[in-house]
Amino acid sequence: MTAISDDRQHVRSRPPTGRKGKKGDRDHCLGRSRGGLTTKIHAVVDAQGFPIRLGLTAGQAHDGQAADALLNHLGPRTIVLADKTYDADRIRELIQNQGATQNIPSKSNRRRKACFSTRLYRERNLIESFFSKSRHYRRVATR
Repeated sequence: MTAISDDRQHVRSRPPTGRKGKKGDRDHCLGRSRGGLTTKIHAVVDAQGFPIRLGLTAGQAHDGQAADALLNHLGPRTIVLADKTYDADRIRELIQNQGATQNIPSKSNRRRKACFSTRLYRERNLIESFFSKSRHYRRVATR
């Protein structure tokens, strides 16, 4: 009896994971983690909770990397409400250079705490409501 060699590492079939990146290959905003392929959705909404700008990043990417692309078109006298993830000096400077005001809570390890209004921060529920509504759409929720 002869043994049949199988060049596959695992016997069970799996979906293709894509090709290894060629030179100049674009980032398709897919991140690899233990749970599989992941993507993060970043959003800027207006005072009524309607989306103004959307962005995608890979699942393992830091949220602050998307801030440059999403916050580069702010108008003067705009108030930016963001969570602690966006507490970085470069993001705060980006907002201030456009004439806007930021209301971002400081991280616990920051030595010099920034000015922050908890009363104004309550309006951030609009962004959470936007993401809650977007999960009702199957194409968004399953991807």
